[in-house]
Amino acid sequence: MAAVAFLLLLAAPVRAEVIERLPTADKVVALTFDACEAKGAPAYLDASILKVLEAEKVPVTIFASGLFARRNAAELKALAASPLVRVENHSLDHPQHMERLDADAVRRQVAEADEAIQAATGRKPRFFRFPAGNYDAATLATVEATGHKVVHWTFASGDPARGVTPGHLKDWVLSKTRPGSILIFHVNQRAPATGPALPAILAELRRRGYRFASLDEVLP
Repeated sequence: MAAVAFLLLLAAPVRAEVIERLPTADKVVALTFDACEAKGAPAYLDASILKVLEAEKVPVTIFASGLFARRNAAELKALAASPLVRVENHSLDHPQHMERLDADAVRRQVAEADEAIQAATGRKPRFFRFPAGNYDAATLATVEATGHKVVHWTFASGDPARGVTPGHLKDWVLSKTRPGSILIFHVNQRAPATGPALPAILAELRRRGYRFASLDEVLP
């Protein structure tokens, strides 16, 4: 009976999950950026943020939509040549409510973004992030069935919000960060406070004893 129960346990489907923090109690955080582009809304990499990341030499994960990867293919190729940078899947064209799509449409969103990112970087994404963080159980299961782990964020930085200042962004992020936090910012030129705020955020986290890890390093 015990053997039968064990086999049934192995056969049971793994519970779908959205990863919102790193599995550690150590002072480790992951730095992630969304590179969103929707239909009819061209977007480009934010050079001010890229300069900070290059100078700071920190590992970073960029969640790019497929449209963004196509438009910024040369730049993503150059970034992905660094062992510190990974580019992951943020859907094809950033639909705000993927839970309203049927399963075939969800799979197309994932597959076509994978293709665009792999064409640009030479590496197929492992992770997926839902646009705007919106999903339901069925959509989550559909995405996981494509072989991707879904990774969101521990708290919203709010960096695209209209009128947010670098000082406010810095204070908010530092007040909320805890061991295992997955930090989220935007690198598609729609978060003007992020580039100016980032050096002080990174410096203060280092002063507090934090180190930065890539999602690839920490998540199985």
